[in-house]
Amino acid sequence: MTVSQLDWTYGRLCGFDLETTSTDPHTARIVTGSVVQHGGARATGVRTWLSDVGGAEIPTDATRIHGFTTEAARSAGRPAAVVVEEITTALAAAVEEGRPLVIMNATYDLTVLDREARRYGVVPLLDRVAPAVLDPYVMDKRVQQYRRGGRTLSDLCRHYVVPLEAAHSSEADATAVCVLVRKMGRRYRVLARLSTDQLHREQVAWAREQNESLRDYFARTPGKEEWARSVSLEWPLLPLRAEVSAQ
Repeated sequence: MTVSQLDWTYGRLCGFDLETTSTDPHTARIVTGSVVQHGGARATGVRTWLSDVGGAEIPTDATRIHGFTTEAARSAGRPAAVVVEEITTALAAAVEEGRPLVIMNATYDLTVLDREARRYGVVPLLDRVAPAVLDPYVMDKRVQQYRRGGRTLSDLCRHYVVPLEAAHSSEADATAVCVLVRKMGRRYRVLARLSTDQLHREQVAWAREQNESLRDYFARTPGKEEWARSVSLEWPLLPLRAEVSAQ
C-alpha cells in the first residue's frame, strides 16, 4: 500500500451539520441534523433528523434559511430530546469506529449539540468520546490566510470547486463538507501529512491564533471595541456561559 493510500483523505469521513433556530450556539435549538458517512470506497450513508424544537419557536429569519416553520417542525418533528440523543449516539459511534468528524465552523454545531444535550439531560458528545474534528473554516484560514472573499461553506465550495446543491439543507451541507475537506487535504500536504488526531491538535492552535487576531482587530477598531470581549479562543467547543451552566 502506498503512502498516499494511507492518508486520511482516502478514508471514511463522518460529516455533521445542523440547521437551527438562531445564530447563538448557547441558546439555539436544533431544527434538523444530518450525519453522513462518506468515502473510503463505500457507498455514502445518511441519517437525517427533524426535531419538534422542544416547544421553542423558529424565527422567520431562520425559516428563510432552512425552510422549516414552527408549525412544520411541531407537526412532523420527533421529540427534541430523542433527536439530540440519537444524533449524539450516532456521532459517538463514528468516533469509536475511528472516523474523524468533519464539521464546517465546528464550534457552532458542536456547541449547539452540547447545550441541547445538557438541556435535555443527555450525556454530551465530548463527555463520551474524544473526536478528531476537521473544520474547513479553520483549515482554509491557515492555508490561505490572505485570500480575498468569504469563508462560508458556499464560498469555500465555490473556491475548491465542490458541488453544493440545496445549501442550508443539513444533509447537503454535511455531504459537501466531506468532499470539501478531502479536496483540501489532497491540495495541501501540510494537512494530509498529519494524522487526524495530529491535525485536530494543530487546529486547536490555529483557531486560537486566528481568534486572537480577530479579537485584537476588534479591540483597536473604533466602534468595535466591545466586540472583542465576545471572541472566544476555544475550539472546537465553546465554554459554558454562566447563565447556561446554571440552568
